[in-house]
Amino acid sequence: MEKFKEKGIEVLLLTDPIDEWVTSHLTEFEGKQLRSVMKGDLDIDELEGKKDQSDSESEKQDDESKTETELTKKIKEVLGEQVKEVRITRRLTTSPACLVSDMQDMGRHLQQILQASGQQLPEMKPILEINPTHPLVMMLEDRLDDKAFNDWSHILFDQALLSEGGKLEDPATFVKRLNAIFMEMGEKQS
Repeated sequence: MEKFKEKGIEVLLLTDPIDEWVTSHLTEFEGKQLRSVMKGDLDIDELEGKKDQSDSESEKQDDESKTETELTKKIKEVLGEQVKEVRITRRLTTSPACLVSDMQDMGRHLQQILQASGQQLPEMKPILEINPTHPLVMMLEDRLDDKAFNDWSHILFDQALLSEGGKLEDPATFVKRLNAIFMEMGEKQS
């Protein structure tokens, strides 16, 4: 929602669990295509009708992509089977990370409805999108040793899961990691 709000793009908020099922069957309303902001790789410039980029902007994004690819690969190695993919997002402005579904996958709410009704579902892993301009993500790039990098990668994933209304698989480990980071920060301050 952050980037859409910043750009003034209207978003229809659908908060009931059944809404995802309805919108999977109702793909258009009054000539406007309905598309989830939490699914797939959104091109916000395309939504605004801005497809042209200057050469300098393209070169800058290519340079950023090389660094970001190394970071996303490293985070993916740490998170392993928890995620389908780790990628850079342009949809966030103030948050460090979010979880999205692949375009063909079911969203979390629909999965919960079907599971509650006793249906067996194939395992669907979320995609972790990270905000390359957020200070926590920038810190991951160059300031952390391997153990701290691992802890921060897991915390980013867990925060993204919590912010979308999910439940942590292991809350005790999340708290342990946070406490360790707080202790380390406190020691540096002393």
